[in-house]
Amino acid sequence: MEVELKLRLKNAASHKQLISLLSQFHTKTLRQHNLFFDTPTSFLSSQRSVLRLRKDTRCVLCLKSKPSLVNGVSRVEEDEEELDPVVAKECIENPSKLFEIESRVVRRVREEFGVGREVGLVCLGGFENLRQVYEWNGLILEVDETKYDFGTNYEVECESSDPEGVKKLLEGFLNENGIEFEYSQMTKFAVFRAGKLP
Repeated sequence: MEVELKLRLKNAASHKQLISLLSQFHTKTLRQHNLFFDTPTSFLSSQRSVLRLRKDTRCVLCLKSKPSLVNGVSRVEEDEEELDPVVAKECIENPSKLFEIESRVVRRVREEFGVGREVGLVCLGGFENLRQVYEWNGLILEVDETKYDFGTNYEVECESSDPEGVKKLLEGFLNENGIEFEYSQMTKFAVFRAGKLP
């Protein structure tokens, strides 16, 4: 179970101010391309699940299930595995290739959801995400600039077994510095599927 604090930054100015304040704690920048797959009838989505392929410095196939996002705290069952970049490219071009690879994640899609080659998968599209990673006060903060076809969203994420403690610390820092934020109410995938910013 992945547990994260997710705070939505109100605008580009808040995002710029935050990355400026955190600059001395910066560890890396990731340019992420996220693509999503489902059956032609959206069966995975109807089961509160999503199959994502993320490309940055690696290609990672991920099955996320049963998401919950309450007061900025996200909980989701997550199973990830790395794919060879050549194989990932083939699967993007032809999603049925996913059923030809040796993959624990694809095996779960077949066994738990009954989705195989006969049902098929389609690529739903996706979005770009520029992720700045910071080590701050013993935490790993991920500050995201997510570009959808319909606009840009800004968010801070922090995975933790103590999301309420992180929330208190991070909210205090943001408020002290006049950075406007609110609790995220939708996952990035939900925003993508809604076709509009929250």
